[in-house]
Amino acid sequence: MPKLDETLTMLKDLTDAKGIPGNEREPREVMEKYIAPFADKIEYDNLGSLIAEKVGDPNGPKIMVAGHLDEVGFMISKIDDKGFLSFQTVGGWWSQVMLAQRVTIVTRKGDTITGIIGSKPPHILSPEARKKAADVKDMFIDIGASSKEEAMEWGVLPGDMVVPYFEFSVMNNEKLLLAKAWDNRIGCAIAIDVLKALKDEKHPNIVYGVGNVQEEVGLRGAKTTTNKIKPDIGFAVDVGVAGDTPGITAKESTSKMGEGPQIVLFDASMVSHKGLRDFVTDTADEYNIPYQFETIPGGGTDAGSMHISVNGVPSLAIGVATRYIHSHAGILHRDDYENTVKLIVEVIKKLDRDAVNKITFD
Repeated sequence: MPKLDETLTMLKDLTDAKGIPGNEREPREVMEKYIAPFADKIEYDNLGSLIAEKVGDPNGPKIMVAGHLDEVGFMISKIDDKGFLSFQTVGGWWSQVMLAQRVTIVTRKGDTITGIIGSKPPHILSPEARKKAADVKDMFIDIGASSKEEAMEWGVLPGDMVVPYFEFSVMNNEKLLLAKAWDNRIGCAIAIDVLKALKDEKHPNIVYGVGNVQEEVGLRGAKTTTNKIKPDIGFAVDVGVAGDTPGITAKESTSKMGEGPQIVLFDASMVSHKGLRDFVTDTADEYNIPYQFETIPGGGTDAGSMHISVNGVPSLAIGVATRYIHSHAGILHRDDYENTVKLIVEVIKKLDRDAVNKITFD
């Protein structure tokens, strides 16, 4: 793998961190380390979301740029007498991507134990059963323990977090980055880099770079952070579906990696605010920043909670097209990440009180 530059090192640290919903301490500590040098103040809500404030004009509007800290994973639900672990999915999983995958169990003490997701082998299944995808309820995690007592001696307990095991990699095409948890450590990285890009810039507002908790289980952290911040404008930065792999039709997705940030028109959690959407695409056109439109009828982002918090917050979800989301690893394009940062920074520089009033009340 090529030597990692400063940005790639940050992305590796963020994606390597282990944090399912309700267990976001590790990614939060990484995000705080990277965003603190560019923030005037760091706060938290009572669920554990991180809020980094950077003041441009103290009397200007409040602009929220939020990624979410949590990743899809699993939680141990019980340990059987032979030392095998039953588990609950936390966040959305498709059973076909789970079997025979290596996982990391994080114990209460913070120790890590390697396991593998197993089920009954196909050799003893009926021909009919072999044709069907294995059911999640029939899967278990094997950590090599011989008894419940041995597993517990190793520190494993019900409630322990389980995350996919995967190492961050730069691919042969060095623009393509392969890692677990792009959903949504890339959004956290964008929030960090937006504050970094504004470090010595004048901007007519107060910017909040946010790492929300518990997005994957119902956009929960975004409810509490939005109510704490009370922003005038909200951006949720997340991954979106890349429609550039075999079998995906143009009707299902037209997004391609490398063709710019996705402007999400609607998803299952919200219809994007038209005034804000137009403001963002006009800015992209002005600065020749590529973008693509996307609709995600089967998913949602933190903007779904943001826009109906307080007394309503004009919000927009901006996506980075990513392959194989909600599996052990995904691929995204570095240009899309960098163009998303660039777009949000240019938008923020223009969002003074008049622009916000025009967006909100036009």
